[in-house]
Amino acid sequence: MSSLQPFYNLYKDLKYDGNFMPVLFIGHGSPMNGIENNSYSQTWAELGNTIPTPKAVVVISAHWLTKGTHITAMNNPKTIHDFGGFPQALFDVQYPAPGSLEIANETKKLITSTNVGLDHDWGLDHGTWTVVRHMYPKADIPVLQLSIDYYKPAEYHYNLALQLAELRKKGVLVIGSGNMVHNLREISWKNMNEEFGYDWAKEMNTIFKEKIADGDHKALIEYEKLNKAALLAIPTPDHYYPMIYTLGLRSAKDQVTFFNDSCVGGSLTMTSFMYNS
Repeated sequence: MSSLQPFYNLYKDLKYDGNFMPVLFIGHGSPMNGIENNSYSQTWAELGNTIPTPKAVVVISAHWLTKGTHITAMNNPKTIHDFGGFPQALFDVQYPAPGSLEIANETKKLITSTNVGLDHDWGLDHGTWTVVRHMYPKADIPVLQLSIDYYKPAEYHYNLALQLAELRKKGVLVIGSGNMVHNLREISWKNMNEEFGYDWAKEMNTIFKEKIADGDHKALIEYEKLNKAALLAIPTPDHYYPMIYTLGLRSAKDQVTFFNDSCVGGSLTMTSFMYNS
């Protein structure tokens, strides 16, 4: 598992301008990471202790796929257990963070390319709470989710994310939560608790990191054109689109830092990154 040292080095001398927040892409992996104390969850906890405390958190989770774009707008979003076959302890978790109608309305106003629906039914799915509960265990910071219109291509999501940059200036932490490489059909369940990646998964993880570091967003948006391995890494784009949102929120002054850079189960990567200025 990756060391936290680069993370500490990044923040040692970093000074923020007001409340301008970083933006994150988190490889969330198995729901069990929500209750396990491992290198991934430890890094998420360290993030929460290190970056400026946000006014609110807006998450684009791979697990809220909709027709049209929606944002949660309830005062008390429910904890959604959208999985099966896991220990009861995972189903028992409740993450009672408040919502924020103010931030929901602000987000709706910022997005002019489409009408954003104010949702009162969804809540916080495991792409959100398994990560955020480690970052902010007191559940005292408002958390919202922005849905992914699954009927739209990657470029649509990138252009929509460009419109959200103002949230960073208002002290809102935006997180894309998915996985760069995510192919459950090829997964080796016996290797889920150790670093293991098929050659094609490690190849694509390296390519993705190179493109992110170089700012080659066009190649990442048009990922189907990269090579055949890209289609193995992304058989469906649900876990990839949250990363596209993170790319769209990058500012010209941002640096990129990678963390949790590893493959598990052969066909899934936990690789995550942060933009900060």
